[in-house]
Amino acid sequence: MRNTHRAADGTGDRDTPGAPEATRVAAGLGGLLGPLRRAVLRATRNAEGLPDLPEAQIELLRALSSSPEGLSPGAAAARVRVAPSTVSNLVRAMSTARLVERVRPEHDQRTVLLTASEEALHLLERYDRASTAALTRVVAELSDADRTALHQALPALDRLVTALETSDSTRPDSSTP
Repeated sequence: MRNTHRAADGTGDRDTPGAPEATRVAAGLGGLLGPLRRAVLRATRNAEGLPDLPEAQIELLRALSSSPEGLSPGAAAARVRVAPSTVSNLVRAMSTARLVERVRPEHDQRTVLLTASEEALHLLERYDRASTAALTRVVAELSDADRTALHQALPALDRLVTALETSDSTRPDSSTP
């Protein structure tokens, strides 16, 4: 019988070629992604004096900005891969801050569509511009070898995002807060 338990160091999956290396890469990525996201967000906020928007709000704004016609709360939850209750909580806070608008289409007054406010779109543009500038500044200071390695890793990271997004393991759990 095959051992299905996978140890953190990859030793539990000896039958799969490359599993120990895949586990080391996965652990390394997992350990770096959170600190990288937080460092980029902190540098972005500091560079432009931007408000301290939580990452979840920024993700929702990105989803809404890519759908100018608006998204239903359920579609927004699916787009950012969170539970509908999470979107409800985000929208409540973001509506108070005038970042999200609830719109009722004339053809169906029972439906609500969420849209990013003009203020939110302007803020998102500032976040993107400051983020690109902060990353450009830091990447320019790296060695040529590091810049080349990062550039060469971009297609693989893009494929990793796609694979994670299409994986069943990333579907939101209805019990997620």
